[in-house]
Amino acid sequence: MNRKLVISLAAGAAAVAAVVALSTGAKAKAAVDLAANNPGPSPVTLTKVSTVKSAPREEITGALQPAKALQLGFEVGGRLARILVRKGATVGEGQIIAQLDPEMADAQVQQAEAAANAAQAQFAMADDVARRNAELQKAGSVSDLQAKNSASAAAAAAAQFQAARAQLAQARAARRRHDLKAPFAGVLIDAPDQVGATVATGAALFTLEQLDPLVLKLTVSDTAREVLKIGTKLRVESVGSGVATEEAWVRAVIPSADPATRRIPVEVVVPNKGSLFTAHTLARAVLPMGSVEDALSVPASALSSQGGDHVYVVAGESVRRIPVQVLERGAEKIVVKATQPMDQVVNYPAPDLVDGARVSVK
Repeated sequence: MNRKLVISLAAGAAAVAAVVALSTGAKAKAAVDLAANNPGPSPVTLTKVSTVKSAPREEITGALQPAKALQLGFEVGGRLARILVRKGATVGEGQIIAQLDPEMADAQVQQAEAAANAAQAQFAMADDVARRNAELQKAGSVSDLQAKNSASAAAAAAAQFQAARAQLAQARAARRRHDLKAPFAGVLIDAPDQVGATVATGAALFTLEQLDPLVLKLTVSDTAREVLKIGTKLRVESVGSGVATEEAWVRAVIPSADPATRRIPVEVVVPNKGSLFTAHTLARAVLPMGSVEDALSVPASALSSQGGDHVYVVAGESVRRIPVQVLERGAEKIVVKATQPMDQVVNYPAPDLVDGARVSVK
């Protein structure tokens, strides 16, 4: 065979092999791209749905406040001599909490008592003279002028006695103000750590709070206001500790909206026997919003909330997104109202799961 012919045939065969290789590589890359753009069904797990009875309700969080709270101080100045109640202790109405040094006040009371006794004696003498002169005037033994003078002296002595009695009452009142008394029963929340300091008139030294009951202050919508009445019982639970009571009741529904939020202020009385709840912490009130109706109970892990509360059900080989209204929200179970019946829902739906996605049930 001619040498040139052999070389030409070999070059042609190499070119054909290269074309075949390129075509095979392109087909393989296309298959990889197709597989990447069309992944297989996503595996999902289903969980059962049960039918329950539930009433529509609204959960609102607010702060638990003491029924009464007051900062206390002395109405007079002086040196703090004694603290009779420790912080955290319960005090009764009228119980003495602390005392100022009463030395000067006691001396002023004694001085006022002495002045009142002297004025009383002078009044007694002047009154006796006036009475005798009045009798003698009738007999003609004393002139009218003398009788009038003695009567005037008796009246002046009576006025001085009343003034002395008033000064004595003021001194005794000032002495009583050296004893700081609880205006209502409660718990002493704050107090000075030591005695001996000179305190000014009206300076706040102690904090007293009534912790049973507590008051939960909330704001609700106009819709909730329509169903809330004075005396309505509510469930209230602590956000932190989880303790709850079914005996809370509505004390006040203010007929004027908050200018900032346009919501209606509501006050709820929360019984707190045994100090189950803690003042100044958050609590959640459950407000009834309607009558009992059929609902669905599903695990909390089946609820998705991105773009509105919803769940997923499997229809054939794909999922369908169903919006729901949450009636009761718990840690493990939630009660919802849906537009259509459901037997099973997808549990732990993936964040990227969308309506119509292909799935396979594990």
